[in-house]
Amino acid sequence: MTTSDMTELKDAEYAGDPAADENAGHAAGAAPMAARDALAAGGEDSAAAAELEDEGMSLTDEQSAAHGAHNRGDRARSFELSDHERPTSDIEEWRFTPLRRFAPLLTDTATDDREGDPAVDYQVEVPEGAPEVSTLAVGQAPRGTVLVPEDLPSAVASVRSEQALHLVAPKNTDLAEPFRVEITGRGADRRANAHIVLETKESSSATFVLNHTGSAQYAQNVEMIAGDNSQMIVISLQDWDDDALHIATHHGAIGRDAKIKHIVVTLGGSAVRVNTISDLVHPGGEVENLGLYFSDEGQFLEHRLFVDHTAPNCTSDSAYKGALQGRSARSVWVGDVLIRKEAEGTNTYELNRNLVLTEGARADSVPNLEIETGEIEGAGHAAATGRFDDEQLFYLRARGIPEKEARRLVVRGFFAELIQRIDVPEIREHLTESIETELSRSMS
Repeated sequence: MTTSDMTELKDAEYAGDPAADENAGHAAGAAPMAARDALAAGGEDSAAAAELEDEGMSLTDEQSAAHGAHNRGDRARSFELSDHERPTSDIEEWRFTPLRRFAPLLTDTATDDREGDPAVDYQVEVPEGAPEVSTLAVGQAPRGTVLVPEDLPSAVASVRSEQALHLVAPKNTDLAEPFRVEITGRGADRRANAHIVLETKESSSATFVLNHTGSAQYAQNVEMIAGDNSQMIVISLQDWDDDALHIATHHGAIGRDAKIKHIVVTLGGSAVRVNTISDLVHPGGEVENLGLYFSDEGQFLEHRLFVDHTAPNCTSDSAYKGALQGRSARSVWVGDVLIRKEAEGTNTYELNRNLVLTEGARADSVPNLEIETGEIEGAGHAAATGRFDDEQLFYLRARGIPEKEARRLVVRGFFAELIQRIDVPEIREHLTESIETELSRSMS
């Protein structure tokens, strides 16, 4: 059985349309129509779709032969650059992406390091009880044992990163403090490529925080290896300056009875695309994918998820929430879950919610679920995009709360549940402050 859920709120065709939201039963949502449908519809939506077309977005359903795999998990992967086509808008994987905007990251370009002046600076803090930072050359295990590039930017990042940063939690160790990696770009016109390998050995537990600031044209691979019975938390914060470009592939493999909790927070950058892949290849594995993003005027933020259930009795839970403000604010979320025929006893769910704060913002949300066996515990997905709930605002204002404060309370409540699921207190505090800053802009 295969489903591609654009139908949960099919009456709500355009993100942020109040009438459509009402038709959808005030379910906080809209499943936005494709650009070609917006062109056919005419009016304001037509103008918006024309803008998307100018950015290089797909207006056809055709797919490249390279991506015509039987299912999402069978997509071709290779370390060789020649095996990867330059992304085009008629490939499903790239049909929402403004390719012209990302053009600097779609070429085979070396890192622009200069003597004493790297394109991107790395500051690493290792917790007590963990080995010192090490590096892995191309072909040196465990580098490349999990992440094999499935697209050109990832392949370039792999080939052009002579040494990969390697952080390890030793066997039978519970590290109380997180690994912290401060990644600071030195210029919007400078290209950087990176490969990072994060590893928790058998029966260990560790948290890894990757914080991206400054500005750069940054192509990045993050390889996550969770050994048997280990617990890994990865928090990736994209807090770039307004002119940064960032394309990343995060690929994790979960061992027997192990868990990866993967958290993506995207607040900054001109255009950011994060593709997260999770392989559940041993029984008892678990993955929890959480995401939070806030798109301002002029920002494009794209998040893609793929969870591959290969082994029996595994669990996956994905929840992403985003807010958008500003005429040209854009977000894309695509979630794919594949339950293979061997993956009996699977339990999975994926959720995406978007809140449109101002006129002109647009969110595309596409959950997909492929099931090849009927012997599962449960599988579901949901996606919705909408404006403020007028009933909530009326309730708060009727109790004497001014409109601006009422709107702030609604947005805080929208994000609160996800923020509380982030395990590092300082990250929770940072996110709360950042959201307040974003709200101050939209409410002024």
